[in-house]
Amino acid sequence: MKLEGIIAYPITPFKAENQDIDFDALTITLNALLEQECSAIAPLGSAGESAYLSWQEWQQVAEKSIEVVNHRVPVILGISELTTTMAIQKAKKAEELGADVIMVIPISYWKLTDQEIYEYYQQIATATKLPIMVYNNPATSGVDMSPELITKMFQEIENICMVKDSTGDIQRMHKFHELTQGKLPFYNGCNPLALEAFCAGASGWCTVAPNLLGKLPHQLYQAAKSGNLTQAQTLFYKQLPLLRFIVQGGLPKTIKAGLNELGFNVGDPRKPLQKASPSEVNQLKSLIKIAITQ
Repeated sequence: MKLEGIIAYPITPFKAENQDIDFDALTITLNALLEQECSAIAPLGSAGESAYLSWQEWQQVAEKSIEVVNHRVPVILGISELTTTMAIQKAKKAEELGADVIMVIPISYWKLTDQEIYEYYQQIATATKLPIMVYNNPATSGVDMSPELITKMFQEIENICMVKDSTGDIQRMHKFHELTQGKLPFYNGCNPLALEAFCAGASGWCTVAPNLLGKLPHQLYQAAKSGNLTQAQTLFYKQLPLLRFIVQGGLPKTIKAGLNELGFNVGDPRKPLQKASPSEVNQLKSLIKIAITQ
């Protein structure tokens, strides 16, 4: 499977009174995302607070998301687990529910060796027929996979067919291209790197930005793909202040605050994460207005 363009990440809405999952709000926000010309929807990522959901809740969000998207675009389910056993359980459930791809990131308490990471992915791949996106985000996972290791897994493990890198290091993307002669599709997961990543040949941009910026991320992708660098720069710099702000403030907090301001009523992040302060909300409103009205 070759995905190109904007891979959009939804949040997981919670009810204000008890922080139970709000499936009505999930349906509304997913349908809103699908209107922003996204190429795929990726529930249960870090913005979706997957680390704060129970196994039952993970299954419920996965099932509801697949049902709502209803084959309009591919669904990429996020899997982030300390243990291989639980990652395999989620991979099997993703396949059973009808997901199109799984995005897998190993999480570390003890520092993992390259061999341990390799076997983690290899055993997950053996347990499912689904395509696997390797996700590298050391800031959240505690695991930093080298381009050499990811390339080795891409070449030797059949299901592994794409990589999302969120390190913010453009040299990683150059390295993926060089090590695989351009055969490994790579996706940018660092929001402020979107312009450089497209110029480096990224197949897509994995981002929460369409939740707040509508079609602007897609327009940036189209401009870059068509070779119109001037337009791509203009579109990117409109978005950059907001992209920086949501990353620095934490995605669940800032995206939920923005969606609430836009009238979606998605609740607050699950504790211990805190909601945005009034000053952060005001700053967010200002940045959204600047981006969409310039």
